[in-house]
Amino acid sequence: MSERRACTVIAVDRTTIRYRSVRPDDSALRDRLRGLAQERRRFGYRRLFILLRRDGEASGITRIYRLYREEGLAVRKRRTRRKAIGTRAPILVEAKPNACWSLDFVHDQLDNGRRFRVLNIVDDVTRECLASVPDTSISDLRVVRELSALVAQRGKPGMIVSDNGTELTSNAVLKWAQDHCMQWHYIAPGRPMQNDFVESFNGRMRDELLNETVFTSMAQARAVIAAWVADYNTARPHSALGYQTPAAHAAKLKAMGPVSPPLRGSEPGPIAQTAPHGVTSPKALLTTG
Repeated sequence: MSERRACTVIAVDRTTIRYRSVRPDDSALRDRLRGLAQERRRFGYRRLFILLRRDGEASGITRIYRLYREEGLAVRKRRTRRKAIGTRAPILVEAKPNACWSLDFVHDQLDNGRRFRVLNIVDDVTRECLASVPDTSISDLRVVRELSALVAQRGKPGMIVSDNGTELTSNAVLKWAQDHCMQWHYIAPGRPMQNDFVESFNGRMRDELLNETVFTSMAQARAVIAAWVADYNTARPHSALGYQTPAAHAAKLKAMGPVSPPLRGSEPGPIAQTAPHGVTSPKALLTTG
């Protein structure tokens, strides 16, 4: 059967059959993309696109995504954790550095089975990791010592948020908070989602570092974790900050200076409380008050 007749039968234009791609050679870009994906194994195409843009690559995100898919670089999703049901009221803080710090621990082990912990301290506004302290044992006195050194270096935070762990509810920590007139907020027991900033950081550390590294000694663990934290603060694009780095976002906030709180307008406030989200029927409104 001739080409003309075959195209007529299947109702396809002959130019479609004869078309040859005129796309430029992208083998160099593919090599760079594969190299970045091997170096940053848990990065998706959006963060890889940001890193390529920093190196001067002019290709758009659509092209990067196409090459990313063709090279089979998609990150395998890990099993998701159970999410919280319902709503919660966030803690309102000023949009400035040192407005609120969050503390939490993350655990791992060496290749010989010896377990160690990492105390992470995160600035909730800038998303910077202020300190990441790995050790086989971190007592309440060690927590107080690390906080004192951090306050001497960066200044006093407006608030500290943590869970109800024994190291964070001890007499030493309570006395330190009282002596420094520190506002310390403890989340509800069994509700880690209320400490979401440092929990999110712990998840990134677990996914991108701890699950990808075999630690042979505490000295190696301290060096590797310190290098990863420096990269997290100064090089890794953060999606919640418009793919800026935490250090760049902190510098931007400092350059803006103090931000005045929003002023209340002249419009009178509501007499009754606002109805909960999703409640519309008059009977339900009467029930909820």
